[in-house]
Amino acid sequence: MLIKNAKVFVDRSFMSADIQFGRTVTAIGKIDGPADIDAEGGYVIPGLVDIHTHGAVGEDFSDGKPEGLQPLADYYAAHGVTSYLATTMTLKEETLIPAMNAIRDFKPTGGAKCAGIHLEGPFLSYAKRGAQAAENLHKPDAALFHRLNEASGGQVKMVTVACEEEGALPFIREVSGICAVSLGHTTADYDTAMAGFQAGASHATHLYNGMPPFQHRAPGVIGAAFDAGASVELICDGLHIHPAVIRATYQLFGKKLNLVSDSLRCAGMPDGSYELGGQPIVVKDHKATLLDGTLAGSSISLLDAMRNVVCFGLPLEAAVYAASTAPAQAAALSAGEIMIDKPADLLLLDQHLELKAVFVDGQRI
Repeated sequence: MLIKNAKVFVDRSFMSADIQFGRTVTAIGKIDGPADIDAEGGYVIPGLVDIHTHGAVGEDFSDGKPEGLQPLADYYAAHGVTSYLATTMTLKEETLIPAMNAIRDFKPTGGAKCAGIHLEGPFLSYAKRGAQAAENLHKPDAALFHRLNEASGGQVKMVTVACEEEGALPFIREVSGICAVSLGHTTADYDTAMAGFQAGASHATHLYNGMPPFQHRAPGVIGAAFDAGASVELICDGLHIHPAVIRATYQLFGKKLNLVSDSLRCAGMPDGSYELGGQPIVVKDHKATLLDGTLAGSSISLLDAMRNVVCFGLPLEAAVYAASTAPAQAAALSAGEIMIDKPADLLLLDQHLELKAVFVDGQRI
């Protein structure tokens, strides 16, 4: 496949170039020969990498339904995500084990790649549980983590933990040798969060949401993440975070900023009633909440988030990096970059950032 007359995203910037690829990228630059696709000045960017997504199109990874996984892979690819971490909720072990098994055994027939699992809990704080069910919370427990990881075939790439909970620091020290540990759904102050990062945590889950605010005498997890050089993720649906805060967070964290969808099964679906981790949620005007009004996850795609932050004032180059390369690095995934000999997971966008083509391992979706 040869795409000509494109702006190709390489090394955090765009270059006017042609790009040729089969299963992997074979050439970038001025390439002789007839074009298979004329980009007409549009953008070729890495396939997006969503490291925090619970589901879409009526399906949820926590359901443990093998038949629900292919529709999710197809949805992600159709919306520009070529790699994702299947993200589970705070649930009982007897519910999480079948979900781990289903993801382990999933053999996709096209669509996006499942690059692993993000356990968002159950090792979270009661006070900052958000839309997570209180009865399913569990103290940080490395033995439970190992059972879940084993049930997944070793596919857990990230786990969110509240670092102030009893046993959290030994948990982080042990588990951070296996996967990325993220601080989230936590009441931790600055010193406690710094202890978590020093123990091996390297990421913060949906910054600002599910944690104390960033204050001038109490910087909390946010200030600790900055000082520790951790990566951070934001839900940029226009509901969870004010655009001014998104702009400020970009200035603080730069290339450590990750965009995530935190999408629920209501993504790609109409307004109505749905279920999240055993709890009813209501979606109205694309806003998902528990029945008591607590803001849940989102109904957007990661491509929506990328477009949103550009509208909010971030440079396009920063938005692309935050939705592809940065999250791949945060979860230690081999994805999210356009390089010679790397898999051709690519998006073609027009000059208005409308999706024109998706390629996974060089195959057009």
